[in-house]
Amino acid sequence: MSEESWETLLPDLLRQAGIDTDASIAVEPLTGGVSSDIVRIRLADGRRYCAKRALPRLKVASDWQVPLERNHYEIAWLRRAGELVPGAAPVVLAEDRAHGVALLEYLPPEDYRLWKTELLAGRADPRIAVRVAKALGRIHAATLDDPAVAAAFPTDALFDSLRLDPYLRTIAQRHPALASPILACLTETAATRIALVHGDVSPKNILVANADGHPVLLDAECAWYGDPAFDAAFCLNHLVLKAVHVTAIRAELLREAAAFFATWLDHFPPALRRELERRTATLLPCLMLARIDGKSPVEYLTPAGQQAVRDIAMPLIAAPVATLGPVLAQVGAHLAGDED
Repeated sequence: MSEESWETLLPDLLRQAGIDTDASIAVEPLTGGVSSDIVRIRLADGRRYCAKRALPRLKVASDWQVPLERNHYEIAWLRRAGELVPGAAPVVLAEDRAHGVALLEYLPPEDYRLWKTELLAGRADPRIAVRVAKALGRIHAATLDDPAVAAAFPTDALFDSLRLDPYLRTIAQRHPALASPILACLTETAATRIALVHGDVSPKNILVANADGHPVLLDAECAWYGDPAFDAAFCLNHLVLKAVHVTAIRAELLREAAAFFATWLDHFPPALRRELERRTATLLPCLMLARIDGKSPVEYLTPAGQQAVRDIAMPLIAAPVATLGPVLAQVGAHLAGDED
């Protein structure tokens, strides 16, 4: 990471965005994910902005280092997504590619709520999952088999470093009896390049506007021209994991997962849907296990919840199914058994 301070970096970014910088600048750290430093910028007249700087080493227990160039492709994804689905991503105001820094519009907490916070608090609004699926499906469909978009996101190596290696390759090493199907899933995912992928469609990266309920997708550091089934499986995984954890809305979350998938899949030409569903159904249990035994485990599951995820995911990895229904049915049946 650059040794430059925020106070040194921000004036040029603000000037690049056409923002008057004569007044004083207040910089306040914001909570974020494991991969970046994020700050809120407050000018003397009350205007607020957000700046984000990629970290070379992610803030996890395992040694996980990733090139800073991912910041540039995140910005490219945010810009492209905002063009395709207005409001689906924060507005990019400026970029300092040399330092891996971006200046973004600030989305205040009084106007937006975090989807993850809603779910963990037991508030399941089925409209949110469907709206996320619609936005994601529109982005995928609009970039399907587009050579210009593919050329703009040559990020295979980055995606491997950020997703395939810490998630799939790691659990293949930690569960050698399942290595063959996991690595087959990894190989197929890596080789499928048909649409623009966000790579981190998690409720922690999705704000919901209080005014009209539209979702805003954040943190596209894993942007990749690849398999859109990865985005679908990634989001489904978080709904399933929260169904394990938040018992009060367990049934609602599984229904949301099914509605999300059906809505998303409907954006693709019929000829593609069978294979998209098969790849999603294959990826989902692998990602479930990866968020327990990979390099970035979810923080909220108890040991019993972690074991429940293993018990659900491992048989589905060993014997993959071709459709999503049996995966969600297995989740529901296992969790219902835990309640007896």
